[in-house]
Amino acid sequence: MRKIGFIVLFICLLPNVFLGQHENRRLASPERPKPMVIRGSVKEEKTYKPVQDVEVQVMGGRTYRTNNTGDFRIEARIGDEIIIAHDSFETIIYKIKGNDRIDVTVKENPVELEAAVQKRKKAAAAYGANLAAARNALKKDASISIDYITRALETVKDDDPFADEKKAELFETLADIYMYWKQPDLAESNFLTSLSNKYSADVKIKLGKAQLQSKNYNAALKTFNNLKKSRLNSSQRILVYEGLGDSYKGLNDYNKANANYSKALSGNQKRKKSDKVILLNSKMAEVLEQQGNVTEAEEYLDNSVQLAEQSNKRSAARQRAKAADFYSKNSSFDKEIELRQQTLKDIKQIETVADSIGQPEEGTEDRALTPQVQNYKIANAFAAQSNYDEAIPYLEESIKEAESKNDLVVQKDATRKLGEVYREKGELKKASEAFEEYEVIIDKLYIQKEQEISQATRFNRELAQRANRIATLEKDRELNETRYQLAFAAQELADQQSIRQQIVIYSLIGLTVLLLLAGYLMFRNMKQQRYANNLLALKSLRSQMNPHFIFNALNSVNTFIATSDERAANRYLTDFSLLMRAVLENSEEDFIPLEKEIELLKLYVQLEHFRFQDKFEYNIEVDPEINVSEFMIPPMLLQPYVENAVWHGLRYKSEKGLLSINFERINSESIQIVITDDGIGRKKSVELKTMNQKLQNSKGMSNIKKRISILNEMYKDKVDVFISDLDDNEEGTQVKLILKKDT
Repeated sequence: MRKIGFIVLFICLLPNVFLGQHENRRLASPERPKPMVIRGSVKEEKTYKPVQDVEVQVMGGRTYRTNNTGDFRIEARIGDEIIIAHDSFETIIYKIKGNDRIDVTVKENPVELEAAVQKRKKAAAAYGANLAAARNALKKDASISIDYITRALETVKDDDPFADEKKAELFETLADIYMYWKQPDLAESNFLTSLSNKYSADVKIKLGKAQLQSKNYNAALKTFNNLKKSRLNSSQRILVYEGLGDSYKGLNDYNKANANYSKALSGNQKRKKSDKVILLNSKMAEVLEQQGNVTEAEEYLDNSVQLAEQSNKRSAARQRAKAADFYSKNSSFDKEIELRQQTLKDIKQIETVADSIGQPEEGTEDRALTPQVQNYKIANAFAAQSNYDEAIPYLEESIKEAESKNDLVVQKDATRKLGEVYREKGELKKASEAFEEYEVIIDKLYIQKEQEISQATRFNRELAQRANRIATLEKDRELNETRYQLAFAAQELADQQSIRQQIVIYSLIGLTVLLLLAGYLMFRNMKQQRYANNLLALKSLRSQMNPHFIFNALNSVNTFIATSDERAANRYLTDFSLLMRAVLENSEEDFIPLEKEIELLKLYVQLEHFRFQDKFEYNIEVDPEINVSEFMIPPMLLQPYVENAVWHGLRYKSEKGLLSINFERINSESIQIVITDDGIGRKKSVELKTMNQKLQNSKGMSNIKKRISILNEMYKDKVDVFISDLDDNEEGTQVKLILKKDT
């Protein structure tokens, strides 16, 4: 605070210091001619064309420049000499004799002119080469592509008459890079920068697509509605209708989505754009399905499949896969199987062509066009019909294909499904082997996901560094333009007696504003960085919860195996696999509905009760007035408290205990979750711990405390936790959590 006070005091006193020094110099100096405002121009001798950006310097004083009409305005005295210089002509020295207008005609210097022309040509060639290289590297290496954009931007000079067009083109390409590498937020900001330099309907359409990709549907809707009012050609208007349909679909306004898709479909049919017609038929089918109009949705899907068959194998396979997903949702398993088997044939032909001519570029929607995925989904369809013998070969083929292509996600799902099929057939040994393999794959998948997260973090950091470099370039350019504009403003104010004092005052005011702005930007950046760090910490803690939970749960399986209770072990392993599936499904989410957390908690308590039936009974009660779908809760938040109650309270009790979990409504914005056990209590539990256990911190409870602390910092006391003894004699434990609804 003291430093800030000194700075403010210095800024307040600085104008007086400058003005005082100026007055002292005026009183101390001998009589000199008063400065005058002198106007003039610089033109080419033969053509009288104005020469722009000529330096006009008062000897020993300031430097001015001519504007786009070749005119200049300077402040000088009689007897002063001015230097008029430019690359295209020889330097001229002129002595001021009065306040008459100075009109200078110049002869172009062929040598210097040729040098200037060559310099411009070289800059233009460097710009074009770097832009082309950036576009060529766009889909190969984002970092290299952005470096080329930076080099191209450095060649764009402020005096270039096409500077705005070039910057618009560069920032559009930069945004294209971010769009391709799934960074829609950065893409959106760069599309906006491109539009600020030069408006283009095509760029604004890309802006809307970037907003759709980041799921900012309201912003996308506004962008496309603005475009709808603009002058567009037919192809642009069709893209706008499609964008409006996507925006309304994202906002769940299916009637308007369908209406805009219909307009886009009609336009593409007239222009005979078969790929777009296929895509829009598929999109309309999705919207109709959401509206419950299954019959009409099926018609559009059939149209898309028939059109795709006339296009190419990849398009046909893609549409058949989409139609098969539709039939799967509506339990038409025979149709689904038929379509997927045909899709498998198409995929084999596609892979054969790809081996001979190179792999084609694939989008997100083509990720399911793999043999392992389609075999897995065919097996699911057979299993849904209880046709297990037919399902098993497809699952085995899916596992084989997934293993050969290192597709751990599909390999995990197919292995788990194979275990479930064997269990349903009664072949428990094969089921057990499949589930054991499933656990091994989960460990591999966990390691792979950690590596992917690390790579993604490093990639995002590299993109951010390069984005900052470009932003710095633009800020430097803007600063130079600001300085030039201030100098030109000084010329316009030269006829005022107190021009020097006003420049000092305005400069100080500008400096103060810049300091305040810089302080604000630093504060905002620190706040955003703190928020990002909190998100990263939450993900790290959440990723630690899963291995911790798996380790404790597998101890239970180990107990049954050790006691040779194979039936109980198989039953426990089956329920455990269901619990693991739920945990894995929620592991990537920051928040899940309370309804899902309750289901997971019920399954976990059921498993613990199965193991410790002689130790405790339990009941889980949910207040019927609570709308469990409206409250959001971090996954695995309650499980460690329940685990502590069972393992450190009820397990050591001599008689049978009781575990109660109650979800009670406080008001419309908050609920209370009470976890109560009548076990031995916290004090006695600590006394029973071994010396080794006392030396080790509880990872589960430690992580929970950290997660709650971070969540409360980010969301303003979202979760409050109170832990107390149940009785005065320090037996039993009660945990109260106050959960607040998102505002």
